[in-house]
Amino acid sequence: MAKHGKKYQEALKLVEANKTYGPEEAISLTKKMSYTKFDETVELHLRMGVDPRHADQQVRGVALLPNGLGKAVRVLVFAQGEAQKIAQDAGADFVGSDDVTKKIEEGWLDFDIAVATPDMMPKIGRLGKILGRKGLMPNPKAGTISQPADLPRVIADARKGRVEFKLDKTSIIHTPVGKVSFDDKKLLENLAAIIEAVLKAKPSGAKGQYIKSATLATSMGPGVKLDLTPTLSLSTS
Repeated sequence: MAKHGKKYQEALKLVEANKTYGPEEAISLTKKMSYTKFDETVELHLRMGVDPRHADQQVRGVALLPNGLGKAVRVLVFAQGEAQKIAQDAGADFVGSDDVTKKIEEGWLDFDIAVATPDMMPKIGRLGKILGRKGLMPNPKAGTISQPADLPRVIADARKGRVEFKLDKTSIIHTPVGKVSFDDKKLLENLAAIIEAVLKAKPSGAKGQYIKSATLATSMGPGVKLDLTPTLSLSTS
């Protein structure tokens, strides 16, 4: 296992071993431990008390972050007919049908979120292997399959900072919260939105403790363990 560098080790000294921190303190500490020259992403890692091998224990959903992710989101909409005009008027970066499908098959993937109207799904089904690997395939559970009339809202949500989360094979959810450059209040509000969404996505087969642990960290920095009681009490209201 590779050893961490000197800057990482210095940052690690700021964290007390085996201590859990309240959300506000954890956010402040996580930012202090950022030692890179670029604006790192603050990430949340949740260890879940569910088994990903069982269909009734899958955790998947979407969180709308009130303060975004600190980056421009490029939205592609698969649509045809009048729906194309609706998507264009709503500010989608790319809109198309067979033409866009062909570009993707040729290797084009310069977008962050893909949305589709229901009538387009048979046409883009063959893109499943390409888009699925990147987490870009439109999906009803993720809210990215939309009726034409709802496209303006879906596109606007994507612009705000729409984060999809999903349980991985090791029963952990990894999701971005924002950037180190965000002020503490904005990161706290984004964290609250994610926690609310994950709690709302609790599957029917979940038994016992749903969220076992929560950790904040920057892209390159050490983790800060969150105190679950105040963390799970966070609210956006």
